[in-house]
Amino acid sequence: MNPFPPGTDEDTPVFVISVAAQLSGLHAQTLRSYDRQGLVSPGRTSGGGRRYSIRDIALLREVQRLSQEAGVNLAGIKRIIELENEVDALRVRVAELTEELASAYAAAEQAAAAVHKSYRRDLVPVRQQTALVVWRPQKR
Repeated sequence: MNPFPPGTDEDTPVFVISVAAQLSGLHAQTLRSYDRQGLVSPGRTSGGGRRYSIRDIALLREVQRLSQEAGVNLAGIKRIIELENEVDALRVRVAELTEELASAYAAAEQAAAAVHKSYRRDLVPVRQQTALVVWRPQKR
């Protein structure tokens, strides 16, 4: 069951900055700073106001955890986020290629089956006969 309102998901930008700050446990000014540095990029309204999604909130919490608990600086955190995004994209691509390969195998099997069906069935089996040949060297 989808816990989100109809037409929304975890990427839908819905939270204003003050609510996002509360949900993430960070100060609104920190959120603005993270946005400027490209760590978290919230959606924007037509008037330019920031709107954060559930995914953005989770990312803000992860940035805070990496910074405070793991001692990673913001440049390191940005690189970690970039690499995680790249890994996610690669996982999606691997899944696509795996599906494409499975389709190609299925198509090849169908083509082989069609060729085998087209073989003529009028071949006659040949009995194998065995013969005993005795070799005798010539006398000189």
